Amino acid sequence: MSGSAGKTRNIFLVWLIWPLITLGIYHLVWYYKINREARDFDQRIEVNPAVSVVALALGWVLIVPPFISVYNTGVRIARMQRSAGLEQECNPWIGVILLIVAGLYPLYYQHELNQIWAHYQIPAEGEQVPLAA
Repeated sequence: MSGSAGKTRNIFLVWLIWPLITLGIYHLVWYYKINREARDFDQRIEVNPAVSVVALALGWVLIVPPFISVYNTGVRIARMQRSAGLEQECNPWIGVILLIVAGLYPLYYQHELNQIWAHYQIPAEGEQVPLAA
């Protein structure tokens, strides 16, 4: 089995700089992209990236959906790590806690994703990489 590699991103640009410059729009684009990368990396990971973004962006009206979405994204990243043959280090509960603490979860999640791409020697985005499990 193989999957498509995602993009290595600077964690500070993802968390602070680009969202500030774009008035928060980049954060939603990033969230869509990482969920799409999870789906494209391992076909066994089922996710609709648009639904994830809607849950994050508009779910605050109901309070709970953003927390569920961030938790499930952490689960997907952990599954990606396992599929890459790495130890599952991504803890979705840490993501939820960091969501509460100044929205720091992009730092954590992008760091975990960057470790996956580093395992494959930083492939080009979309390049096919072998899956271990």
